[in-house]
Amino acid sequence: MTPRQVSSDDAAASEAAAGPGDAPRIAVLIPCYNEEAAIAQVVADFRAALPHAVIYVYDNNSTDRTAEVARRAGAVVRREPLQGKGNVIRRMFADVEADAYVLVDGDGTYHAPSAAEMVERLFANSLDMVNGARASEERAAYRPGHRFGNRLLSKIVRVVFGDRIRDMLSGYRVFSRRFVKSFPALSVGFETETELTIHALELRMPVAEITTPYGARTEGTASKLSTWKDGFRILRTILILIKEERPLPFFSGLFVTLAVASVALAFPVILTYLETGLVPRLPTAILATGIMILAFILLGVGLTLDTVTRGRRELKRLHYLSIPAPASAKRGGDGAQRS
Repeated sequence: MTPRQVSSDDAAASEAAAGPGDAPRIAVLIPCYNEEAAIAQVVADFRAALPHAVIYVYDNNSTDRTAEVARRAGAVVRREPLQGKGNVIRRMFADVEADAYVLVDGDGTYHAPSAAEMVERLFANSLDMVNGARASEERAAYRPGHRFGNRLLSKIVRVVFGDRIRDMLSGYRVFSRRFVKSFPALSVGFETETELTIHALELRMPVAEITTPYGARTEGTASKLSTWKDGFRILRTILILIKEERPLPFFSGLFVTLAVASVALAFPVILTYLETGLVPRLPTAILATGIMILAFILLGVGLTLDTVTRGRRELKRLHYLSIPAPASAKRGGDGAQRS
């Protein structure tokens, strides 16, 4: 077998990943699609904020010069042919080895200097995720439809899974190694942020959230997020995750809905029977009976899946615990140093 050829970028990344001395390895992960106008400045800003980090740009079939510009800016550039942010994150999490992972979009909207504080918080408190909650007064930075959708979808997740994350759809986060290597990454597109959030909440990981400035996109770039299309995909993902992670409440809700509908249909039939001893509306009686049977079947499904889900959750938790926790660290100068 011919040994795999290692590019100069990958060799440099491997050398840098060792870190200076005993410093934790930090990787900045930037998924990109047609961000030629912004990516050079993003790489430069994160290089200044985290001088010892290795910056990876994963090009997702860009039709412009994103990859070339990122490479010239000093990033390690790799390619993911499967289209969609979720596919890129799956590939990045599988490929890159580090102690802390900074995930950020390549459009220049996120505040690079906040990365140092987020990484410090992760190590100092042995956290698994630090979320960058976006704060912006610029109307162009955060379209009203996106702002409303984010609040609505985040509220649904907080009600079901716990009120610990305010900005569920933020693309700016720092993760520990045990988060990244225990994350299944099943999503394809922008719904991956929802999956990241629920993974942390469902396993009750230690997380934190800090407010970070959020600016307008760099001139010459365009948002890849569709308010309605991606909004519905994110809502669908939330509903699927509720079904999978909270099956008893989910199917109990369906049981109650169908049971109420069945009773509503059967009530006049029962009254007529009590008054006359006849059942003149036989099709309605059969329909009400069928709906009630279906309701109890769904309740049984919920009870069964609740047991299965508990077993799955225990296995995921055990796998998560098998990965070493992020060591507490003290930052010194321009990089995080282990205490």
